[in-house]
Amino acid sequence: MRNTTMTTIITAISLAILFIAGCGSNASTGAGIGALAGAGIGQLAGRSTEATLIGAAIGGGAGYMVGNEADKKNARAERAYIYEEMNYVTVNMTNSNGSISQVRLRKQGVGYVGTRGEYYDHLPTGEQLRPLYGF
Repeated sequence: MRNTTMTTIITAISLAILFIAGCGSNASTGAGIGALAGAGIGQLAGRSTEATLIGAAIGGGAGYMVGNEADKKNARAERAYIYEEMNYVTVNMTNSNGSISQVRLRKQGVGYVGTRGEYYDHLPTGEQLRPLYGF
């Protein structure tokens, strides 16, 4: 009986390590870690294969739910960043010495607002930005 239990534990740990190593998301990583922790807790509490498997199932489910919420939060943050970046445009401006400076403008309505708060009713060119931002 002891050999069966030890074999089950070693198999569960090996599978969990392989599963976690190939995970590409927080949900799958959480499921793997949760299953491993749940299997350990189940074995300690019940000292049987059944308890180990139940613990692994419960831990895997709980870990998946926690990791999935982290994935959703990351996706929301990425969408917000992309949406924010869509509201900006960068204009390259050639300075008097030939170097190039970049001016970042924020879209506002039909116009653009510069970093110093000035408003343009159209997308300005580098030549139009040079008096304020160039040298």
